[in-house]
Amino acid sequence: MPYTETEYGTVLSKNVMVPMRDGTRLATDIYRPARDGDPLPGPFPTILCRTPYDKSDARYAEIGDFFTPHGYVTVLQDLRGRYRSEGLGQYFHVANINDGLDGYDTVEWIAAQPWSNKRVGAVGSSFAALVQTRMAFHRPPHLTAIWPDVTPINSYHHQAREGGAMQMHMFWALYLHAQDAQEIQNDPEAQDAVWNDLRGIRELLVSMPFQPGQTALSTVPNLEKTLFDYCHRGEYDSFWKREYNDFERNFERHADIPGTYSSGWYDPYAVAVTGYFAAMAEQNATPQRLVMGPWNHVGMRGDSSFTGDVDFGSDSVWGVSRYFEEQRRFFDAWLRDKSSGKEDDPPVSIFVMGGGTGRKTDEGKYHHGGRWRREREWPLARTRTIQYHFHSQGLLSTDEPDEESPPLSFTYDPANPVPTIGGSLCGIMELPEDDGDLDQMWSRFLSPVTRLRNIVIPGPTHQKESADVFGAHPPYQLLADRPDVLVFQTSPLEEDLEVTGSAIVTLWISSSAPDTDFTAKLIDLAPANDDYPDGYAMNLVDSVIRTRYRNSWEQEELMEPGAVYRVQIPLPPTSNLFQAGHRIRIDISSSNFPRLDLNPNTGEPMGRHTHTVSARNTVYMDKQRPSGVLLPTIPA
Repeated sequence: MPYTETEYGTVLSKNVMVPMRDGTRLATDIYRPARDGDPLPGPFPTILCRTPYDKSDARYAEIGDFFTPHGYVTVLQDLRGRYRSEGLGQYFHVANINDGLDGYDTVEWIAAQPWSNKRVGAVGSSFAALVQTRMAFHRPPHLTAIWPDVTPINSYHHQAREGGAMQMHMFWALYLHAQDAQEIQNDPEAQDAVWNDLRGIRELLVSMPFQPGQTALSTVPNLEKTLFDYCHRGEYDSFWKREYNDFERNFERHADIPGTYSSGWYDPYAVAVTGYFAAMAEQNATPQRLVMGPWNHVGMRGDSSFTGDVDFGSDSVWGVSRYFEEQRRFFDAWLRDKSSGKEDDPPVSIFVMGGGTGRKTDEGKYHHGGRWRREREWPLARTRTIQYHFHSQGLLSTDEPDEESPPLSFTYDPANPVPTIGGSLCGIMELPEDDGDLDQMWSRFLSPVTRLRNIVIPGPTHQKESADVFGAHPPYQLLADRPDVLVFQTSPLEEDLEVTGSAIVTLWISSSAPDTDFTAKLIDLAPANDDYPDGYAMNLVDSVIRTRYRNSWEQEELMEPGAVYRVQIPLPPTSNLFQAGHRIRIDISSSNFPRLDLNPNTGEPMGRHTHTVSARNTVYMDKQRPSGVLLPTIPA
């Protein structure tokens, strides 16, 4: 039959309480193939998704609605301590002791059912992806294949913190998990407090450092504890080393099973997903695949050709339909021995951004374009690294710096940080106030979650302040014109240059403060045209180094004011074609707020500072102290 046809009806059993080894029961919805309303005996393969976000939500129910008519049992499960599962008080965001073993017990329970063919495949994005990895560490015998989408693999480096700084999307995410927490499900006052904080999330973000009892997260003590673990544990200590936080330390325990790993260049976990694939491809005998598109977090399932303010063309779109069809082909091969005809295709599929018109689309987006390409490995074996140096005139060039090239300095004031304009983050959202508009009045009948809106654009956008940018103030200016941003850019390129992989920024720095941050951002600067009189400065990737961790994540070391130090800022991976006429640009500063928390420059304990001071920060770029960026380029 044609691949898109379906064979079966569906019978749904809701809230089947599946026992774990400690007696805790997890609420599980089971979608079984049926004829005329009666479940069929099978045996059938199983698709499993475990989630903290309510298994009955449409984004999960559609998994069963797709796979079960194609001859799969679909099993959707609320995690321990969430929604209808037991385990009250045992949920700590991602820092949950039992997730791995609960996954094991669920897989083996499935395999013991008479309708099971003893093969289980796991799906899910973000949180529902990381529990797949935890499960794979415990190697349930009947876990047969996995597809983790947009998953972190190290909470210290990729999720809660980055370069020693705290990623503030995790502060917001704790509210997303608090608003429906079991602990307050019968406490309307506590629920109102959570939503009131989400109405005032902007004020909370600038109120750091947080104090116990200060936020509505105190109504859910487990999550408030997690908040202070994220805020205060700046060093990579025993908490961060545990299995639920650091998957990389446990990769040798991972089951050798086929896997597909997917993400986007604007997903905060792009570095994690590409690293996950590379590790599994190296250590496992079974086939591993990687898909990287021009998407933000879970953007793979979206139907738009744009991410943020940038359009990548219709070829970039996957959407739910293609996502599920690709997953079905993958699981058909491993769960039911049905060839898709694609098993011998190169295992890596990447979207190389760039090559577009540089004009506005009909939707008002910047047309950057791009194309898909298949590769044999990641990182790409034919990568040629090119060292670009910073020069004091603001030039980025392969030329060696002068012997006496002077340094450049700027003042970083925590009271006036560089605002986040686009970037790689899951989201930082607020609940808007009801202003009496009729549409908003009707929205009262909907879950408040559906009304949340981002205060920061996830993805690429022009690096210019505006009234819509959180933290921006008149006169709104290009970030390149701010006095606290150092800009280094090439001359207009004479020919196209592809950058695919992870760049590394090296800085020789000093500061008037004992501790401060240095940020680096890679930008594709397009020339001016009628649509964009300033040109278009499209952010690609960025990151940070908190200087107290310049030598070790496990042992902080404050700086001597005025002393010169060498620091490195590895940037997440990307794939971008810098067209002829464009410039490669690197922005250096000391803040990127609210994507990253603010360094107070005082050297006080992490997340417990009592005041802030301005820091005079300097970047050196002479021959003895050459600052610059190492770019992974791909020969034409």
